[in-house]
Amino acid sequence: MTETAPRPTLEAVAALAGVSRATVSRVVNGGEGVREPLVQRVRRAVEELGYVPNRAARSLVTRRHDAVAVVIAEPETRVFADPFFGLQLRGISKELTAHDSQLVLLLTEGRDDHARVARYLAGGHVDGALVFSLHLDDPLPGLIRGAGVPTVFGGRPDWSDTSDRSVYVDSDNRGGARAAVRHLVSLGRKRIAHITGALDQTSAVDRLDGFRDVMGDADPRLIVESDFTPAGGERAMRELLDRRPDVDAVFAANDLTASGALRVLRECGRRVPEDVAVIGFDDMLPVADQTDPPLTTVRQDIEEMGRLMASLLLTGLDRGHRDKNAPDAPPGVILPTTLVRRGSA
Repeated sequence: MTETAPRPTLEAVAALAGVSRATVSRVVNGGEGVREPLVQRVRRAVEELGYVPNRAARSLVTRRHDAVAVVIAEPETRVFADPFFGLQLRGISKELTAHDSQLVLLLTEGRDDHARVARYLAGGHVDGALVFSLHLDDPLPGLIRGAGVPTVFGGRPDWSDTSDRSVYVDSDNRGGARAAVRHLVSLGRKRIAHITGALDQTSAVDRLDGFRDVMGDADPRLIVESDFTPAGGERAMRELLDRRPDVDAVFAANDLTASGALRVLRECGRRVPEDVAVIGFDDMLPVADQTDPPLTTVRQDIEEMGRLMASLLLTGLDRGHRDKNAPDAPPGVILPTTLVRRGSA
C-alpha cells in the first residue's frame, strides 16, 4: 500500500519563505499588516509546497466559515423543473466561487422544514444566507432574523411591511408588465387578458399591478390566477377561453405560464399572433426560443440577480468584519427589465 505524503504545514511554509509562522498565518487568513514583499514570498512558498489551509483552524482565526446557505422556499420538484432557479443559482455560484466560498443548498418541502432550516442557520455553519421564492405568509424571514444570520433576499420579502429594512435584489416587475401590456395595446388589441403568477408572491402581485396600470378598466373575467407553471398556464388559458372566447391578447406572468397558454391556443385552433398575441416574462431562452412561435417576453437578468445577491452579502460580511460600525447595505436593489420582441406578439 502506497504511503500518503504528509501535508505541508504552516511551519514548512514559514521555513521556506524565511518568515515567522505568525506572518504566514496572517497572509493565508487574509490578515493585514504584512509588507507586500513578505506577502509575495509567502504566496510563492504556498504555491511551491502546495499548502492548503485548514478551514477549521482558519475559521477560529477569521470567525468566517467561507460558506453561504442558499435557501429556496420551494419543494425540489419545483426547483429542478423550473429553469429560473438554475439561472439564479448559476449567478450565485459564480460569485461565491470567485470569492472561494462554498454554496450550501437548502430546500423546503413544507412548513415543517422551516424550523430545520432556522436551526441549521443558527448553528454557526455558514457566514450568511441568500433566500428567495418566499411566499406572503412565509415564516422564514422571521426565523432567519431570529437566527442572527446576515441575509439577502431575492425579491421583496413582504410588500406590506414598510418598516422592513431587509436587503433584497429584485427586478422591475411592475414596469416590465406595463411595457408588455402597452406593446399589446400598440398592436391594436382590445381584449387583453392576464394570467397571473401565484399571488402570494411579490413578483406576481407587482406584475398584476403593472397590468392594471395600463388596463385599469379591464373586465375582471380577463384576469385568471395561476402558479408560474406550464400546467397552470394551460388551466388558466382554458378558463379564459371559456370566460371570454373573444380574447385577443394574453400577458402571462412568466415564460412557463405562456408556454402552457400557447399549447392550449394551438389545440383550440387559435393562431398566434394573428388571433391571439401572447407575451411572457423572464426571457428564459430554453423556453422562449422553443415555443411555437418564439415568445415575445420581458427580459429580466436572472443570473445577474443571483450574482448581485451573493455580492451584496459578501460585501456586507467583509465590511462588518473590518468595521462593526460600518453602515448597512442599501435595503433594495431593483434591476431594469426590457421587452424582447419575437414572433408571438
